Amino acid sequence: MGRKVAVVGTGQTYHRSHRPDVTSREMIREAVTSALADADLKIKDIDAVVIGNMDHFESINYVDTYSIEGSGAFMKPIMKVSTGGTTGATVAIAAYYHAASGLFDRVLAVGFEKNSESDTTGAIITCSDPIWDRFSYSGAIPSLATEATAYMEQYGATQEDAALVGERDRNHALNNPYAHLQRPLTVKDIMASPMLAYPIKLGDICPRSDGACAMILAADGIAQKTASRPAWFKAVSVRHTYTWFGDSTDYNKGLVSMQQASQEAYARAGIRSPVDELDVAELYLPYTWAGLKWIEDLGLCGRGEAARFVGDKNTHMGGKLPINPSGGVISTNCIGATAMLRVAEAAIQVMGKGGKRQVPEAKNALATGFGGCFWTDVVILSSERP
Repeated sequence: MGRKVAVVGTGQTYHRSHRPDVTSREMIREAVTSALADADLKIKDIDAVVIGNMDHFESINYVDTYSIEGSGAFMKPIMKVSTGGTTGATVAIAAYYHAASGLFDRVLAVGFEKNSESDTTGAIITCSDPIWDRFSYSGAIPSLATEATAYMEQYGATQEDAALVGERDRNHALNNPYAHLQRPLTVKDIMASPMLAYPIKLGDICPRSDGACAMILAADGIAQKTASRPAWFKAVSVRHTYTWFGDSTDYNKGLVSMQQASQEAYARAGIRSPVDELDVAELYLPYTWAGLKWIEDLGLCGRGEAARFVGDKNTHMGGKLPINPSGGVISTNCIGATAMLRVAEAAIQVMGKGGKRQVPEAKNALATGFGGCFWTDVVILSSERP
């Protein structure tokens, strides 16, 4: 058994569509400095660093060495992780294992992306096999549109049902000073936005953001001395299930990687009824339809029940299980940091540092990452030491 580990500090930049005032390394430094201040630590207290982003988007190789001036990893052990959209969560999980292993007491995790200096679309449409994949994966939006259409046909969900997810998260973002998009968006606004690929409209999808996120993890015995209310890791699970996009296109099965990862995480955390035992969830929802389909895959409601579950405001602030108090991916999407923001925001809730976006008495929090060939990472944090 590894050592118990907790998040003791988090930091993030103010996210924008463009940050021309800083380099990537300066942007990373902002998040790292904020995380160190949150944990009342100095960079000399950090034993190891784990860092990652979507490096091929910005065409920067070896981002671990490239970013030393920002991460503060000079003369420290450092690991680079890059797993597509899941990168931020995978970095957090890798940092967890660094501390749980007994090799390091305090570990710094960093995720970042400067989308304003990248060719995201160019990278996505050319990462798939030109013969076998391109017909079904000519870009993120067409692929997700196919998935959404299959869900509509199977369960009768409507565009308005999905739009409510966007309205919810964009309104939640108004309470988060770090969120990129801080303008309310109604169902009516989303329905009036331009169609991109049926049934997905412009208002249904996430933005491209510049930003960085950092977390400090500490081992048992040190975490309690560092934070008054650490966010303990109860469970982590990774399902990087597929290597070929075509393997993941049986949409009637749902997101298999999310089903398997969440079930494993629940079992490890001793959770039998997630909707009753979890207090808050930060979910990687890159578009509104994911806010319906994937909560079913997470076991938060039954098959075909998501539209009613969300429509009854169960996932809004003050509801049975608030989802994305931060505003989620619909409001902020600095891709290499996006999944880490989910883990960091879950930790913020557990540590009681959410300010206006705080869910009262949040003890158990769920965070997910999504990306790659429909991969899923799951993290469960708790204010109670496992």
